[in-house]
Amino acid sequence: MWQRIQTLYLAISTLLIASLLMCNVAVTVGPDGSESVIKYYNNLVYLIFIISIISGNGFTLFTYKARPVQMRLAVIEALVMIAFQVWIGVDMIRMHEDKEFVFSFTAIFPLIAAILNFMAVRNIALDEAMVQAAYRLRGSRRK
Repeated sequence: MWQRIQTLYLAISTLLIASLLMCNVAVTVGPDGSESVIKYYNNLVYLIFIISIISGNGFTLFTYKARPVQMRLAVIEALVMIAFQVWIGVDMIRMHEDKEFVFSFTAIFPLIAAILNFMAVRNIALDEAMVQAAYRLRGSRRK
């Protein structure tokens, strides 16, 4: 399981999203210069996205024996990560209208994790093609 590069991509993707639980989304700057920190776990929608992505990627990591299922799950999780990134982007636009917000660089982690998932899908597909070619070669040799 761990000797495949797609497993590493999925693990890094899961760790990136899990790290969001300990990071700040943004810092608000008040008119008097006071700062307050907004965490990802303070927003219920962010928390739901993070928990669903972590659990989905965790399940995808351990379905390595069923490569087509693993491929589909990784694509679904990448799409959920893109939806999470869009949600963060919409919140950025909406929050900048009200107050002065400084968003953290962790706001792009879902996009990076989605790219890693798509890279994992590509490598899973290559492994599946290699296995199918080996089955065809074994089958033709026996006849």
